[in-house]
Amino acid sequence: MKTWVEDYIRQFKEVVDTIPAESVAEWIEILRKAYKENHQIFAFGNGGSASNCSHFTCDLGKGSSISMGSPFHCLSLNDNVAWMTAIANDFSYEDVFVRQLENYAKPGDVLISFSVSGNSPNCVKAIEWANAHGMTSLVVVGAKRGRMAQLATKAIVVESTHYGRVEDAQMMVGHILCYAFMENADKMKA
Repeated sequence: MKTWVEDYIRQFKEVVDTIPAESVAEWIEILRKAYKENHQIFAFGNGGSASNCSHFTCDLGKGSSISMGSPFHCLSLNDNVAWMTAIANDFSYEDVFVRQLENYAKPGDVLISFSVSGNSPNCVKAIEWANAHGMTSLVVVGAKRGRMAQLATKAIVVESTHYGRVEDAQMMVGHILCYAFMENADKMKA
């Protein structure tokens, strides 16, 4: 098992090296602008990517907000199970994110989605809606890219198709986005 663990770590290091630092830095500026202009930030995904979105909004909403001295207005659309299941039951699972955006989102808001395949119909539909309603759409996807990478305002492609390593990289990107504000608050407020 030690060899297998070492191989997993080695391959993850290779994946990390494919994350474009310039793109992540652009995203930080997008979030900074949203913060300064009092826009909302929505995150969503499926499965492990959904968990990463919940973790991201927790860190942004608590840790980054504390460091900045006022709150980021952020919400993971994965976290209201009652609403999601009602939408899925009464409409379709493809609508679980877009129907929430219809209630909350405004032009200028930012949407962040994590997906390994890049083709999740519920995420694609929400990105299409966001683009049509003046939002900025950001996605982190795996090497298959999918429809989400084509539609998004900005896409970060993690060059792997391995679900674990792509989701590990999503978490890393999310942490970088949040810690940019936690560890550089004075610069970010300027």
